[in-house]
Amino acid sequence: MGVVLYTETKGFKVNEKIERRLIHTDNLLTAIVDFSGGPANVPDPYHNHPHEQTSYIAEGEIMFFMENEVPVHLKAGDLFSVPSGINHAIQLLTPTARLVDNFNPIREDFL
Repeated sequence: MGVVLYTETKGFKVNEKIERRLIHTDNLLTAIVDFSGGPANVPDPYHNHPHEQTSYIAEGEIMFFMENEVPVHLKAGDLFSVPSGINHAIQLLTPTARLVDNFNPIREDFL
């Protein structure tokens, strides 16, 4: 596998407010996720997955919610992690945001 550029990846519309682009190896998946339609009045629904996750806020601002934790206001340049199996959600605070999400193992449900 050679170098893959962001501009060469195919975008996938998750819904009318979320678009995702992916790159992965055998053990790691990176998703660039573009959110629009903000600011939101409430968080997205909580969810969890068996994958470990790290997320970098590339653009915009969000409120990050994780079970048993105090919500955290995050902005471009911030990074957060989510352990396997923990409920979490975000709330878009700006009109748009871009997150760079990394998952291990890869999320087969995204492919």
